[in-house]
Amino acid sequence: MPAQTLRTTLARDAREPVLLDLPSIAYSGHPLAIRLILRLDDQRIWRGRLQFQPEGSDVHRETAEIFCGAKDQDLWESVRSLREHHFRDLYRSLE
Repeated sequence: MPAQTLRTTLARDAREPVLLDLPSIAYSGHPLAIRLILRLDDQRIWRGRLQFQPEGSDVHRETAEIFCGAKDQDLWESVRSLREHHFRDLYRSLE
């Protein structure tokens, strides 16, 4: 997964959540959209959670803020370390 920089995305207001689409995965034979929702907390630490949405559905499920990093590179390292089976397991845990 290519690293993205958050600096340009957050130039408008650092308190607003940033929504980033990640590559979809297949779950039970159907595409599952994955979005990373990031925010910068009061201590200037990046915090993030995942949002899953099956294709064709308006329903989505979100994890808690399972990502954390003092720098955007730290947070992206955590996201890049996840593989497709990790995303499936996280989604399955929310069902």
